[in-house]
Amino acid sequence: MALPEVEFIWMDGKLVPWADAKVHVLTHALHYGTGVFEGIRCYATDDGPAVFRLTEHMQRFERSARMLFMDLGYSVDEMVEAVKTTIRENDLPACYIRPLAVRGYGFMGVDPINSPVQVSIAVWPWESYLGEEALVHGVDVGISSWRQRSINAIPPGIKSSASYLNSGFAKIEANRHGYAEGIMLNEAGHVCEGTGENLFIVRDGVISTPPVSDGILEGITRDSIMVIADDLDYPVLEESLVRTDLYMADEIFMTGTAAEVVPVRSVDGHVIGDAGPVTLDLQKTYFSAVRGQDPAYGEWLERV
Repeated sequence: MALPEVEFIWMDGKLVPWADAKVHVLTHALHYGTGVFEGIRCYATDDGPAVFRLTEHMQRFERSARMLFMDLGYSVDEMVEAVKTTIRENDLPACYIRPLAVRGYGFMGVDPINSPVQVSIAVWPWESYLGEEALVHGVDVGISSWRQRSINAIPPGIKSSASYLNSGFAKIEANRHGYAEGIMLNEAGHVCEGTGENLFIVRDGVISTPPVSDGILEGITRDSIMVIADDLDYPVLEESLVRTDLYMADEIFMTGTAAEVVPVRSVDGHVIGDAGPVTLDLQKTYFSAVRGQDPAYGEWLERV
């Protein structure tokens, strides 16, 4: 789907026209993957646009940058305000938000330290990543032949541009096999995550999700769903899973800022079925929270 253009992108402290938001072809990150980013959503609410867990996302953005020895040049609070300004100036009631920090133009070679850091924030209207129909009817997924990147190769705690080449291989394979998504295992054979989503299963009323120690991104939507599940009195376990746990699950769903909360209909042709009662309950509460309709989760929303 072509990217819908808006008027402005925030770059290095100022708003520039969308078409002028450019970097040099010899930007370090284009050659060596030295970039970190975030994915955030702003939702339309009765009180105007509100960004879901914005400060937490920016804290993770800053941590990712810090682990790569990148000084963003802006505090978390300044980045939060920059997001709000960008949304306001583009007059968007709802949007997807992409903060990005890269090692820029000036030096070439594997060592990134001398290359300058460039920071940008883009916003645009974007529906659910896997499609609105997927939210209702679920998606078919397959176990990928591509393993999750090793914890000691590219740390999962860094949401980096380089990490997503791994996801790209799995996504291409999944689509070519007729699946909406691929599920990656780690080198020990434990279930990790989708190409851009965390994963949950439900069996006998108990929700399970892979632990961070198995090499997954510590997802903010994942955390939100775990909080909501606890509030709804569903037991949640963080435990290692293998592929047969997926085949035998009563329900499976995936979570992520872009994908939101998506039921899984089948895994490798093993039919799980339509979205189950637990998935639907969590999904309903999640959407009520992000749209400002449930005051119990009002602190998660930052008004633009």
